[in-house]
Amino acid sequence: MVGVATAPLETLLHAAFPEATELSVDDRTGGGDHFQVVVTSPRFNGLSLLEQHRLVNEALADPLRDGTIHELRIRTRGTE
Repeated sequence: MVGVATAPLETLLHAAFPEATELSVDDRTGGGDHFQVVVTSPRFNGLSLLEQHRLVNEALADPLRDGTIHELRIRTRGTE
């Protein structure tokens, strides 16, 4: 179930990774500013973990910049 705080983040990630086979955003603390995202996408195939995380950070740049996201934990996987 998508919470109020997670819905906008999921929308941004779905737009950035429309081919994702797994995509989730969890509000870790219930406070609406500490999140864990999981993205599995063929777009990550052949990329280093750092490059994968950069793509996720780019997708969430606005909420990271404006303070909506205070803490972000990222798990990414390719589909190879």
